[in-house]
This record gives sequence, structure tokens and C-alpha cells, in this order.
Amino acid sequence: MPMPKLRRSRLVLGVAASVLVLPVVAVVALLNYDWNQARPWLNAKVGEAIDRPFEIRGALALTWQRQGRSAQERSWSDYLPLPHLLANDVHLGNPATLPADALSSSADGGKDVRAVPLAPAEMASVGQLSFAIELLPLLQQRIAIPVLRFERPFVVLRREADGRNNWTFKPADKPSPWRLDLRRVVFTKGTVQLVDALKKIDASAAVDTISDPAYGVAWTLRGRWNGQPLSGSGKAGAVLSLQEQTTPYPLAADISVGASRIAVVGTLTRPTELAALDLRLKLSGPSMARLYPLTGVLLPETPAFATEGHLLGSLGKDGSRWTYDKFTGKVGASDIGGKLVFESGRPRPRLSGAVSSTLLQFADLGPLIGADSNASKQARGVAAVQPGDKLLPVETFKTERWTALDADVGFQAKRIVRAKELPVHNLNTVLHLKDGVLTLSPLNFDVAGGKFKSEVKLDGSGKLSPDAIRAELKASASHIQLKQLLPALDGVQASVGEINADIALSATGNSVASLLASSSGEVKGVVNQGTVSKLLLEELGLNIGNVVLAKLVGDKQVKLNCMVSEFGVERGLMRTRRFVLDTEDSLLTVDGTVNLASERLDLKLKPDSRGLRVFSLRAPIYVHGTFKQPDFSIDKGVLALRAGGALALAVVAPVAAVVPLLSSGPDRPSGCARLLADAAGKAVAPPPGQRPAPQRKR
Repeated sequence: MPMPKLRRSRLVLGVAASVLVLPVVAVVALLNYDWNQARPWLNAKVGEAIDRPFEIRGALALTWQRQGRSAQERSWSDYLPLPHLLANDVHLGNPATLPADALSSSADGGKDVRAVPLAPAEMASVGQLSFAIELLPLLQQRIAIPVLRFERPFVVLRREADGRNNWTFKPADKPSPWRLDLRRVVFTKGTVQLVDALKKIDASAAVDTISDPAYGVAWTLRGRWNGQPLSGSGKAGAVLSLQEQTTPYPLAADISVGASRIAVVGTLTRPTELAALDLRLKLSGPSMARLYPLTGVLLPETPAFATEGHLLGSLGKDGSRWTYDKFTGKVGASDIGGKLVFESGRPRPRLSGAVSSTLLQFADLGPLIGADSNASKQARGVAAVQPGDKLLPVETFKTERWTALDADVGFQAKRIVRAKELPVHNLNTVLHLKDGVLTLSPLNFDVAGGKFKSEVKLDGSGKLSPDAIRAELKASASHIQLKQLLPALDGVQASVGEINADIALSATGNSVASLLASSSGEVKGVVNQGTVSKLLLEELGLNIGNVVLAKLVGDKQVKLNCMVSEFGVERGLMRTRRFVLDTEDSLLTVDGTVNLASERLDLKLKPDSRGLRVFSLRAPIYVHGTFKQPDFSIDKGVLALRAGGALALAVVAPVAAVVPLLSSGPDRPSGCARLLADAAGKAVAPPPGQRPAPQRKR
């Protein structure tokens, strides 16, 4: 029998009333329920989920209120009241794998002075934690929280030397169907402390709200990093919007570690992805290498520097990418500029880019190989280890960092300047670093009107030599003008001639000095044709009378047939295979050794003149001593014989006394054809009428 219409209407109204009343009853019940009775159950469930102690010690309440936005920012949904949870005095503990007794010392090994009021086993506490939950999204298994507020947060982040830390939470056993939608985070006064034994950091940052049109909170930083004082300050927005991705979140920071400083001003526009960082970055310090602990980027040793540029950063799931674009600055007295890109990845991060310099001071290259002064070393934060009696740098290369980064960076310098002018221009090189092997290929520059081309390979991976670098150098010089190469040497300015040279060396060591001390290979140099100062040659040959005459009547140029030099290098000992300077007036030969290990010279220069010389004391010249203090001496025996003969003849016949001091060298043809051919690795027939020169044993 059909239900009467009136009865059916009453049933519909009853169901509708129940649907409306039940939520109201539920809300009334929730609002009147004493949530403090649920704290033990809630503490246990949250602690079980995150696998560490969790406790709400203060009052726990649920209220019904609208969101606290301003009228200009409020949308229609913000007028609807939402359940709002307030939890006071909330504490979060450390994981069981990081017990309190393991946290008894600071990162610098001293007594831990806690900057936050927490118990040793705690990670964080919050004076008041409050947030609202939207109801309708719960039907879609989405927890929508419009605003999460932290009042007076205190946080201590810990990491031990073995890598254990308290910020890694227990992963979920299986994916949850629920999704968290957190839109905004609001910070108030609090403190965050980081104690990292792995990075040797012990620092704390105090955060407080400020009245600023661009920023909402300010922070100050103090502590120590790797034994050096750490300090800084900064500002940030009070409200971090995680939903409105196009709203820029302002950031500003100025941090100093020792003498190094990093300052940034800019915005973050996609905070949920930690992406779209757009900052103005300033860097300065005693050496770029000191930035490694701060940036994780391997940079070379340099003099004091300061740069400024545009930093763009993105942190994605597959890694981060940082671009330091259009930067300019100074390194020592040299200008620098360009673009660098740092990308994280596996097996290691990668640095790429191009750097250029318009004017590069030669002295600013010294720190790259430890060739700067001890005062400069102390200024850039390394030990002053250079002995006073040594010229070759003994500062060791830090190869343990070479495997932390791959790199492909080009460098160009238009002009290089020394205190004494050396005409070097257009330096061009590309630095490649991969798996601990560093190559400069090419390493080219213009010098003294000619070209210098080279390739350098330094294997610091430790695979070939665990505690040293395996180095290889191949270089060639062509068309270098003699008078431009040595502009400060008397007699050279008027000389004409081109130098061509080849160098091939290999070595193993951990500094410039040890590499040269173990080097093996050969060094060849040739000057073919040209002219040279007569006065310079007469001085080398000790032709006293001709020197006096040249001073009186003026210098002139002597035809240079050739100059050929060839050294064999074995375990740091350079030995002359041939060293001959052949001109139309004289022949100068050099024999001996140059010890790169002990930095000592042992050379004999033997002049032999062609034609008549007045008052010639053609005695061999010896070059001894060290690289820093070379010593020049004359063969006193030969000199005494020639001078003694002149004195004896003076007693018998004064006119004949000048005979020993007159020199008439052999009028023999030049041997340059053979010398040049040998230097080039060829065998050629001697000129007509000239006997083949005997081959010298090597």
C-alpha cells in the first residue's frame, strides 16, 4: 500500500534534519570535548609514526574560527569558520639511533654550549603549534592546511662524524592515500642550532619578527665552522607561501666565515620545489679555495678576491643547478668576469663556464702553484712552508679534493703584466677535470712576438701514485723574438733573432719543487740566424780591449749563425747534450748540469774568438751556486798563465809583453748546419771543404 503523501514528506524532512543536525552535533561535541584527555593517545600514535618521542605537554584545544588573513587578501572561503587546533608546549625527540650520550660534545670538539632551551635528547620544541583543517577536502583524502604557525620554535639539528643525524625520519612502510596540502607557513621568534661533526659546524641562528615593508623576520647567526668564527645576519618574509608559486618570497643574508664573506639579496618564487632562486650574490675572501666548505665548489688558490654577479638556482628531484652569470670582480690586482654553471649529479658534480680577464697581473698566478711569498700564503690561509733558500715552490697540491668535482672551464686573458715588462698576450686555456685528472688543453699564449703552445696533464686521482701527482708537459715555442724576451738585459735590445724550443717532461710529485726534482725528458732550443750585440759577446769572452773599444766607438751587431741548446733530463738532473752559440766573431760552448732537486748550478762557459782580439783573457767562466744565489767565477789557472806569461815577457822585452794578451782565434767555418740538423733530428752533409765534426757521446 503506498505511503501517504504526508507521511512521506515527514520522512524526507526527518532525514534532511538528521543530515543537518548530525554535523552540528558532531561539531558541538568536538568543541566541548576535553582534548587534553586524548594527549597520551595522540602522543603515542604520532611518536610511533615518526619513530621518535613526541609529546604535547601543554594544553590541547580545538576551536572554530576564520583564517587570519587581511581583508584585502581574504577570499570567500576564508569567511567560513574552520576547526583550528592549538597545541602548546610541543616537544620532538631525537631518534633512538642518536642517544643523548652521543651528543655530549660540539662540532669543534669542545663542550657543547646549548643555544636553545632543550634537553639533550630533544630535537625541537614549539611554544605553540596551531593550524586549521578544511573539511571538504577530507572527502578526497586530502589534508588541506591553509596556515601552519610556529610560535617560539627551538630546533637543534645534529649530525655525528659517522653520518648519523636527527633530521632523517622513518620512511613510510607503504604509500599513503592521503595527501598533505600545506599552503602557508608563519614563523615567529625562535632559535635554530646546527651541530655538525662531519662538516665541523657549531652555530645557532636567532629569529625574531620585525616591522619591515619587505620582510617579516630577521635572524642573526653566530658560531664556528671548521675552527673559524662564523657570523652573519639576514632577513626573510614572515609568511612563506607554498601555494601561490608566483609570489616572490624575499631573502637577504650576509655571512662571514673567517675572512670569507657571502652576501645575497633576492627572492624565491617556487618554494615547494625549492626552485627559481633569483639572487644578487657578492663573494669575497683571502682565496677562492677558502670557499670550498661554504659552496662545495672546488676553486683554485688565488690572492684576495671580490666578485659580484647574478645567481640563479633551481633545486629539483634530479639535482640542483646554479648559474653565476655576468659576474665581475678583482683577484689580486687582476680583473675577472664571466659565467659559471654548477650542476649536481653523479658520479660527481660538474662545473662549467668561461672566465676572462682584460689585464692579468703575473704575480696573481703565483698562488695557483704556491709560487707566492710566505706573507701572501699567510694572507690566504695556508702555512708559510717555503724555505728561505729555495726558489721552486714546495707548497703541496690538495689533490684529495680533485675527485669531488668534474670541470670544463675556459679562461682567456688579453694581457699579462709583470713588474719587469714581459710581453705576454692572449692567454687561452681550457681546464678539464674528470675523475681526479686535470688537464690544461690547450695552454697557449703569445709571448715576445712569438707563440707558446702547450698541454699539461696532472693525474691527481691517486690511481697511479696514491700521495702524488703524475704530471706530463708537452710544449713548443716558435718565433720568439730575442730582444723582446729579455728587454732589461743590456746588449739584447739591439739584437735580432728568433727562438724556437720544444719541451717534453714527465714527473711524479705533490708540489712544483718535487715534480721538477723527479722530472725526466728533454729540453731543446734553437736560434737560427739573426744578429747579436758585439759588446755582449765581448763581455762574455772577457776580451777587455775590445770591450773598451766598443765603449769608446760604440756597439755594433755581429752576425749570429746559430744558437743550439739541448738538455737531457733524468730524475731532475738537466745535463747539456749540446749548447753552442756560434757567431761570425766567436764561438761559445756551455757544458755542465742543472740540478732541479737541489736547485744547484754547475755550468762551464768556454769562449773561443775568431780573429784578432786585444787584451783577451779567454778563460772559462764557471757558473755555480743555487738558483737563488748563482755564483760566477773565472778559471784562475788559465787566467794566471796568460797574465804570468805577459809579466815574464815584460822583463825581457816590454814590446813582446802584449803577445799573450793578443788573441787570434781559428778561422774555421761555422758548424751550424750540422748543429741545426742534429737539433731537428736529421743528418746532413757538411758544407764543402769542411770535415765532418766528430759525434759527441751522449
